[in-house]
Amino acid sequence: MNLNIKITCIITALAFIATSCHKLDVEIDSKLTDENFPVTVDQAILASGPVYTRFRTGYPRSYWFLQSISSDEAVLPARGGNWWDGGRYAQLHLHTWNADNATMGEAWDYLSTTISTANQILSTLENAPAGAPAQIVAEVRTMRALSIFMMMDLWGNIPLVTRFGDTSQVRTTQRKEVFAFLESELKSVLPDLSTTADNSTYGRPTRYAAFALLAKMYLNAPVYAGEDRNSDAVAMCDSIIQDGKFELESNYLAMFNINNGPTDKEFILAVPYDGAQATEQIFARYSLHRAMRNKYSLPFTPSGAVSTWPEFYALYNDPNDVRNQVWLTGRQYNYNGTPITIATTKVGYDEDYTGSDASAPYNFELELTPDIIIKDPAIFDAGNDEKSWAQGYRCNKFYPDSTSSSRNQGNDMPVFRYADILLMKAEAILRGAAPTLGATALSLVNEVRTARNAAAWSNITLDLLLDERGREFAWENWRRNDLIRFGKFEGSWGYKTDANAYKRLYPVPTYARVLNPLLSQNPGY
Repeated sequence: MNLNIKITCIITALAFIATSCHKLDVEIDSKLTDENFPVTVDQAILASGPVYTRFRTGYPRSYWFLQSISSDEAVLPARGGNWWDGGRYAQLHLHTWNADNATMGEAWDYLSTTISTANQILSTLENAPAGAPAQIVAEVRTMRALSIFMMMDLWGNIPLVTRFGDTSQVRTTQRKEVFAFLESELKSVLPDLSTTADNSTYGRPTRYAAFALLAKMYLNAPVYAGEDRNSDAVAMCDSIIQDGKFELESNYLAMFNINNGPTDKEFILAVPYDGAQATEQIFARYSLHRAMRNKYSLPFTPSGAVSTWPEFYALYNDPNDVRNQVWLTGRQYNYNGTPITIATTKVGYDEDYTGSDASAPYNFELELTPDIIIKDPAIFDAGNDEKSWAQGYRCNKFYPDSTSSSRNQGNDMPVFRYADILLMKAEAILRGAAPTLGATALSLVNEVRTARNAAAWSNITLDLLLDERGREFAWENWRRNDLIRFGKFEGSWGYKTDANAYKRLYPVPTYARVLNPLLSQNPGY
């Protein structure tokens, strides 16, 4: 949790109260004048707050669903009708979505609104009579670029809107042109971004965040623009490595705990969350089994809806790797060592039980099993008995927040981590870029593996590197992106058999095209 963000929200609220309500006998004037335009760095930071508030709303929800449930790392089956929700999650797994999928509409709205918010803030800052601080303008432009990047990654050809107040309908911009805009935009703001990486800049993009975003773009350039930019990806990674501001954390699990934040030396850019605010970082609600509420002292009952596929869990094949510990598997115990026990009946445990004693009491010691068996394919339903609810291993990476009074958690979510820089550089070298700074693809991967207490490798291939990325970044919004870049998104896992390559892009939501008929639909839809 980042205390600065919470303080910023309080200060902003107090500022509005102080300027609007301390005299009740005067007319309220909300117009910007030469006297109240944001001109200092602190004022500009406050003015830029809405873009960060908006950005964090969908990052762990609608955006995460599109990036993770469409991949092999996560699945959200219906259980006794719960979580069917019109098939929106089943479609993501099966790759049978269409332009009316509700989650896609939510993600489109999330990103387009974040971009619009950034445009509005930039309009305010850039029109300040005395001139707004260049650093804060650059930070907002970087957040806008990140949001456009995310939208481009999901939909490819998108409306590129960079001016607030332009009410004309915008046509679709080709993905290659969006890529070129983002590259130019990020390069232009680099000189004005801060190189300070501490509490004072935490949660806002520094120059290193822009380097990381450029590296991610260049690595994906064959997909986005039909270009080989692996050497440029290495250069961007080296711009971060050489400055020495970041390092691999020795405690992998602690990076994702409820008290994570500015002290995490691996976070290049993170999204701050506070369990006291409704910010939709609710991973414990999704991942924990319903019977785990008491163990983690939670003020709500988890839904236990999201699991992983055995194919993905099989990546965790080194018994000493600390990353194994983010998973809940097998028999589950309370902290005092007693098994978590569920009091039910024989038919409550197994709804297919037909014995005459179906209503007899049965105590079930919770054991999470690896396979997810879909009993009713029509609604992608695994069943509504205790045996079915225990199917699937659960990810507990973002540790449950027992300090929260609601289901919202205070675990900050990383966007870019130093481990990603090392693995992106390794991948770019494997794909043909020249090694630099005395590092090889193998040495870079082993640097990460050693930090995670995993055995060092004697050789490295692209397939092994993809597996390593799966282990390192599970649940961090990169799996779909990785699978597409490695040509694996058309593969089969779970109940998914669809291999249509056009599914690498999502369809532009129907409602968006109704509002703007000039938007083009992606091929195949």
